[in-house]
Amino acid sequence: MNTLTDSTHARATTILQQRLNESVSVEPDDLDRHGYDGLKIAFQADAVIRPSNESEVGTVLELANIFEVPVTTRGAGSTLTGSATPKYGGWVLDLSGMDTFEIDPISNFCHAQAGAVVGRIQDAALEQNRFYPPDPSSLKWCTIGGNIACNAGGLRCVKYGVTRDYVVALGGFLPTGEPVQFGRDLKKFASGYNLRDLWVGSEGMLGIITRATLKLIPAPRDRRTFLASFQTERAVLESVQALLEDGRVQPSILEFLDRLSVRGAEGRIGRTLFPRSPGSPLLLVEVDGHPAQVTEDAECVKQWLASSAVEFLEATNKAEADQLWEVRRKCSGAMFELGNSKLNQDVVVPIRLEADLVEFIETVRESTGLPIAVFGHAGDGNLHVNVMYDRRSMDVRETAAKAVKMVMEKVVELGGSISGEHGIGLAKTPFTKMEFSSAQFATMKAVKKALDPRNILNPGKLFETFEPWRHDPVEVQLPWDHAKASGSIEP
Repeated sequence: MNTLTDSTHARATTILQQRLNESVSVEPDDLDRHGYDGLKIAFQADAVIRPSNESEVGTVLELANIFEVPVTTRGAGSTLTGSATPKYGGWVLDLSGMDTFEIDPISNFCHAQAGAVVGRIQDAALEQNRFYPPDPSSLKWCTIGGNIACNAGGLRCVKYGVTRDYVVALGGFLPTGEPVQFGRDLKKFASGYNLRDLWVGSEGMLGIITRATLKLIPAPRDRRTFLASFQTERAVLESVQALLEDGRVQPSILEFLDRLSVRGAEGRIGRTLFPRSPGSPLLLVEVDGHPAQVTEDAECVKQWLASSAVEFLEATNKAEADQLWEVRRKCSGAMFELGNSKLNQDVVVPIRLEADLVEFIETVRESTGLPIAVFGHAGDGNLHVNVMYDRRSMDVRETAAKAVKMVMEKVVELGGSISGEHGIGLAKTPFTKMEFSSAQFATMKAVKKALDPRNILNPGKLFETFEPWRHDPVEVQLPWDHAKASGSIEP
């Protein structure tokens, strides 16, 4: 930024400090910690604001709009795409301290502030026999505001859907600092435009979410877990299609691991779960619900696996289920045995074309010489493509970028999307033009300009290209990191 802009922002920060006092920090350590998120590519913020109430959020935005100061909102900062990275500096609005929530057992709602941790909401709901299904892997740290901003998903989407499916109403502020509420705390609501959904998945670019009303459902009373090995990746994915097409069973989880993922995970846990077929592609299956329904579904699953899998295991208790889950939980961290950096693409394609994508990725692996592992949510088409590379070599970085581009082009060709649950942030911006037409871009830009004419909310995202492989990450270990080696980067 130029000197005049820097001077204006400095003046705005001084006024902000005078108005909000201890809620504003300009301490260097604080600025450094809030300069990056899970992408680990850092930029320098001018101030960090931790509002103690909603009115302070309005004050922040009112001043930011007047002085045209960029505002980047964050919760835990666990996003993997750079969505909470202050690319143009300015102010970071940290809502993690606004973390209260309560369960309404009559309406089956959860009323939550944006900083409420997803895992805590789930635990509190279960204590009252309710269930909040969205389950991102960082649920012990990530906040509901961030989940809504990125429309987070998780393993259970095949049966229960994504965050958007559980948002009843949203409260917050426009970029001008004006308070708004989209939707109401009601079971039925049919008044006006559905602006609530405009905020879901908008990554903090159209407004600031400070509170949400979430739908809860009855908690499943039982579950059954299976792990099966197959001869090939196509055999796994075509078997999933057959189960879904049959329609008698609606699994809550269908997790696919290709051979490279399995070999890495088995190396991490120090054993193979299928000695007769070590390193074979795997499918983790879970059914849940009423005990009688689970018993019936489990019998169907066993018949299906007996006819399609090489062999399979069934957990009869929680301890055995945890053992079956271990291979899935270890696969992401195991990727870093293949390279010190990861370009993790959470792509989604039509379920019937998953095998085509996985086989295409094998050709990319062969043509680039890079280890590319694939695992993910086979029941909804959302696969995580992990391009592993050594960032110490600029040539290898460019090869990794080429590999990702090839995958993304194929995803769009198959009628898929470049992101299923992580959002665009900074990391996906090189590929947005593959998916969005000029008319789509023009529409999104028109919405952005109408709601945020001064472009103060999370600027630099979606509409500008940023190439993360050209930037070195900060050397930090974040609580949700799967990799334990120093210097790892994800995605």
